[in-house]
Amino acid sequence: MSEITSYSPGSGDRVRPRARVASTAPEIDLSGSWRFRFSARPDLAPEGAAAVDFDDSGWDTIAVPSHWVLQGRDDWGRPAYTNISYPFPVDPPFVPDENPTGDYRTTFELPEGFGDSVYLRFDGVESLAIVSLNGAEVGVVRGSRLTQELDVTDQARTGTNVLHVRVHQWSAATYLEDQDQWWLPGIFRPVTVVSRPAGGVDDVWLRADFDATTGTGRLIPEIRAAAEAYPVTVRVPALGVERTFDSPEDVAFIEVGEVRPWSADRPTLYDAEVGNAVETRTVRVGFRRIEIVGHEWRVNGRKLRLRGVNRHDYDPDHGRVFDEDVVREQFMLMKQHNINAVRTAHYPPHPRLLDLADEIGLWVIAENDMETHGFEEDGWVGNPTDDPRWRDALLDRIERFFERDKNHPSIIAWSLGNESWTGQNAAAMAAWLHRRDPERPVHYEPDFEGRYSDVVSRMYPSLEEMEDLSAGLGNNRHASPGRAAVLAARPMVLCEYAHAMGNGAGGLADYEELFDTLPQWHGGFVWEWRDHGIRTRTEDGTEFFGYGGDFGEPLHDGSFITDGMVLSDGTPSPVLAEYSAVITPIKLHLADDGLLIENRRHDGDTSDLRFIWRDELDGRQIGSGELRVDPVAPGELVAVGLPGFEPHDGELWRTVEAVLVGDNGWAGEGHVVSRSQVLLAVRRPLVRPLVTPTLPVEADGVLSLGPARFDARTGDLLSVHGREVKGPRLELWRAPTENDSLPGFYSYAEEEPAVARHMVSDSPAWADRWREAGLDRLQRRILSVTTAPGTVTVLHRYAPAATQRAVTVELVWTLDAEGLRLDATALPTANWTGAWPRLGLHFELPPGLGRAEWFGTGPAENYADSRAAARVGRFSSAIADLVVDYAVPQESGHRGELRELTLPDLGLTLTAEPAGGELPGFTLRAHDAHQVTAAAHPHELAESYATHLYLDVQQQGLGGRSCGPDVRPEYQLRPRAGAWSLRFDA
Repeated sequence: MSEITSYSPGSGDRVRPRARVASTAPEIDLSGSWRFRFSARPDLAPEGAAAVDFDDSGWDTIAVPSHWVLQGRDDWGRPAYTNISYPFPVDPPFVPDENPTGDYRTTFELPEGFGDSVYLRFDGVESLAIVSLNGAEVGVVRGSRLTQELDVTDQARTGTNVLHVRVHQWSAATYLEDQDQWWLPGIFRPVTVVSRPAGGVDDVWLRADFDATTGTGRLIPEIRAAAEAYPVTVRVPALGVERTFDSPEDVAFIEVGEVRPWSADRPTLYDAEVGNAVETRTVRVGFRRIEIVGHEWRVNGRKLRLRGVNRHDYDPDHGRVFDEDVVREQFMLMKQHNINAVRTAHYPPHPRLLDLADEIGLWVIAENDMETHGFEEDGWVGNPTDDPRWRDALLDRIERFFERDKNHPSIIAWSLGNESWTGQNAAAMAAWLHRRDPERPVHYEPDFEGRYSDVVSRMYPSLEEMEDLSAGLGNNRHASPGRAAVLAARPMVLCEYAHAMGNGAGGLADYEELFDTLPQWHGGFVWEWRDHGIRTRTEDGTEFFGYGGDFGEPLHDGSFITDGMVLSDGTPSPVLAEYSAVITPIKLHLADDGLLIENRRHDGDTSDLRFIWRDELDGRQIGSGELRVDPVAPGELVAVGLPGFEPHDGELWRTVEAVLVGDNGWAGEGHVVSRSQVLLAVRRPLVRPLVTPTLPVEADGVLSLGPARFDARTGDLLSVHGREVKGPRLELWRAPTENDSLPGFYSYAEEEPAVARHMVSDSPAWADRWREAGLDRLQRRILSVTTAPGTVTVLHRYAPAATQRAVTVELVWTLDAEGLRLDATALPTANWTGAWPRLGLHFELPPGLGRAEWFGTGPAENYADSRAAARVGRFSSAIADLVVDYAVPQESGHRGELRELTLPDLGLTLTAEPAGGELPGFTLRAHDAHQVTAAAHPHELAESYATHLYLDVQQQGLGGRSCGPDVRPEYQLRPRAGAWSLRFDA
């Protein structure tokens, strides 16, 4: 068992790490169906399974690549999720005796003369593999997401070969791989037989430098080949470059003249060949220069602006198995939403992913396969980044990580790993990278003092902390005061921010403002791209996406694995559109008298865009056209005139959009890159018609007023225009979002809510405070139901048990010449504290309503701190689509500033008028807030008994407190009075 508990980086005839570049030498992909035997622990694994003549006919089969816990066989183990904690005792280098083990066997044919040398390449095995070929052990592979090659020349034979791989789920290496993701054992990336010709080109690094002042490029070749392999020729046909080197000593840089540089905006690649008489290597090069000048991180002479996401390898059915078509679609979706950067959290991805990033155009912070987060729970005692026993393993990881991917122009920084604290080994890894690649900076967020990394990196800070860092103040959570001024002289990024868990995160626009205004900040990477729910089914066959705890794990971190801007099934959630609107590089500053267009692209003018305008009166288009705009260069701001307008009786909105002229490879003609909207004219103040003299009539406990029927005792509406409409009741509760439900890092002190710098940590979650205040259990007392000509007035008092706090609601129903109107007010007593989730009225409509049409904000849900993507207009949707099926049911579907809501199935239109200067938001869904609160998964929602309409004067913002700052004070809903003015028409 020494292999399992060894600190060694690997064993056997390990091949020196090298770049993954195409070769004319043949390879054999062993992907396919292998024989497989699962054992619950190593001592139960079959003896002699590596022997050529071992009988595996009774074994099962498994696809390679795959994970054995995702094969639908509970007897092979099940997925498990933890964020920080190791799922076994922290006792390095030891792991439990109960260590799931998989034995794999396959055969392959080697043709005569396949190669002078033969390698076996493993791209991904979790977590340790003992490899045997033709009965002989050839090596031990460690580093689950790192490539390792074994020289098996002496064991390989012409004809049939038998390969046996024993995989242990846990090993000493697992202590270095505590990333926030599913624990998924197995061979999950390809296994390849590689032919190596004698005298071939063993390794190539073509550094492609660009001089922004002259527009010229330079190739700096590094070629690893034996002396007898020369002459070696470098060719770039598109540039007319051909240079032959007769010996290793002759290799020198090559001036290539004028080139078009590579950037994420314009990812220009040139095919280069490096070859000799026996082998040719093909490399796609992108010319660019990366440098840090003061506190600016520059590419090609311009400051970088990172509009990024963190991305795990993930598929709801196949785990970390790579699917190129799916990843290409994901990258296209990123580009369509103005995302220009990816952090490969928290390990090297499949190598083809980086090829796609080069081709499609994404800046990449490439991250090493290292996270030791679980050591935090014991104060980082024995942490591998500072324990000499781990030094060789960590240096081996950084070398294998770098060498494989060094040719990619998309990679603009190397990251040592994630959440592994700091120490001598981390410093040694950084020193190795600095020596090997002086051009690209080293990133490592836990180096809070900036002792060995080049970029100041933070996770989930408040806006105030960002300001303090930029100002060189010592008021931040990690670095000592003596380092503050040093850090302020460096580039800064948020390697993680805006935790996109469930409905959230809010406040993206506030971060964007600081990225735009504080000179050190270069943007950041939202956590994260996609939810990681695993597709599974209930016993009755209902499909859902499971998260931590759904697979029987005794230790897990619940739904913290579902925290992406894209749902597990690939559906974008509203926060992706919000992020796109916030980070657009084409900023449109629209006023009623003109337009400012700001091009914040890194590269490329606006000649690929059309700027179109339209005017809408009460949401209906009355004019449109295209603006004549000369191309705006990167970094430029230009003013553009706009057509005049005539005020009308109604709301007149002008919208300007920047749309693509044609298909550019990742989006088609007319795709909206940026949008801005301005209110040109408002409706004239309404003159309310006189109340009718009609007296309400009571009969059999029902009070009638025109088209409305009320319960005579309670004053509750029963129907209007013959349609069943019940209510309204005051609602202060919302189904908690996951940001509401988790304590998070810190919140703003309630005694000084307006002073954002005064923060407290470890305060209870909002949902806990709301429950303690009794907001989920309001009780109603009827104070009065009175009538007058044309009027029914209802007075209710709502309060939770055990407290004197209350809210008095007055409902004044009026019949006038235009129909039925409701004017409502809510007045809280003076002794409320804290914040409320919502201040709303709740109506119950018949169940099963199908569609809704509205004039207000949309198309997607929006909240006080998440509304950059919202615009005013007329929209239509199926009611089921108004809410999002988040992995955990929660508050969803709120759309602010409602003017008009039509329910075609009910034949009813509700019109909202400003009350106290405010228009209510609306939520329409099949389940009430308490039903949603009670469900842990969408399929657990109780049967719908009504369609629920909530009209909220205000809702609390979203924030990002599940992992980060609380809802900012300006977006919190402090107890307040509210007013509604509504009209009901058939």
